[in-house]
Amino acid sequence: MSTKKPLGLGLVGIGRAGWGMHLPELASRQDKIQVVAACDIEAPRGQRAAERLNCRMYTKFQYLLADPDVEVVSIATRSPDHTPHALAALKAGKYVYLEKPIAITMEQARQLQRAATTGAGKGKLFIRHNRRHEPAFVHIREIIASGILGDVYEIKLHRHGFTRRDDWQALIGCGGGLLNNWGPHIVDHALQFLESPLAEVWSDLKRVAAVGDAEDHLHLILKGKNNRVVDMEISGGAAIAEPVYVVFGTRGALTSDEKNITLRYLDPKQKLQKRKASPSTPPQEGSFGSPETLNWVEKTIAVKPAGLAGMEILWDCLYDTIRNRKPFPIKLAEALEVVRVSCLVKKGTPFAPKTK
Repeated sequence: MSTKKPLGLGLVGIGRAGWGMHLPELASRQDKIQVVAACDIEAPRGQRAAERLNCRMYTKFQYLLADPDVEVVSIATRSPDHTPHALAALKAGKYVYLEKPIAITMEQARQLQRAATTGAGKGKLFIRHNRRHEPAFVHIREIIASGILGDVYEIKLHRHGFTRRDDWQALIGCGGGLLNNWGPHIVDHALQFLESPLAEVWSDLKRVAAVGDAEDHLHLILKGKNNRVVDMEISGGAAIAEPVYVVFGTRGALTSDEKNITLRYLDPKQKLQKRKASPSTPPQEGSFGSPETLNWVEKTIAVKPAGLAGMEILWDCLYDTIRNRKPFPIKLAEALEVVRVSCLVKKGTPFAPKTK
């Protein structure tokens, strides 16, 4: 248990993210973070949170910003409000814990960058890319780093489902679409998996099953300067799901459903003999090429990374950064690159955000 004063947190937006994610995650962290104020434009929602937490309730954001007990503003409002609310909180000198997407446009992203690197908001913006600590993601990166798969050259990421979505997340004008919803998490995963600066991007966006005007199926292929490829697909129109993770390397491969990881790789003890391709006529019968015995290791293991994992632990990281000055694991530059990729693939498509 921490002996230092808990962070005083003001939660803005008491909807599916604020009520359904932030508050349950904070319930076991009262020694580190205490919700001292809640804010929602719909008074009954704010009142419900206030009664549950015995905290103050506001319907106007500026009143929450004026509350001296609010050190950290956790922003869980609708996507188009994320940047304006973050800018206002940074200007007020508050720490900001910002839900994804952090910005809808690159101009908004640049505004955030300026506000978080100068003036009252310098060093006070923290990004909630909490799936960076998703256990399967952490474990698979550990396996890649171990080298048992050899030189990893391609990774496939899938998040599939089928739903005729009809809420605000299906509307472009509300900042909807899967690229703003699931996209920031999986684009962040893809960029981390590249382990290299981004060199090329291919994309295709579609609306398949959702009833709004925003995309509900997206296919992105990212290629790093190291020639590694990450092929990612997020769909609300895929009736059969593919594996969440697939990794191909020069000595093996893996697949994962987030609970288990299935591996097939060459026995590390086996030294492969040098081979040379022959231009001569092969025999009429038999296998293609010269016979070779490959010793495969095949197993399925439970997802259980050795390192820090769990999508709720970013709250602990937030506390440790503010109270104990430990580095925050999500760098602002990484989050800005996620926005850049998202804006790049939407540019020129019917799903680009409408500008006034």
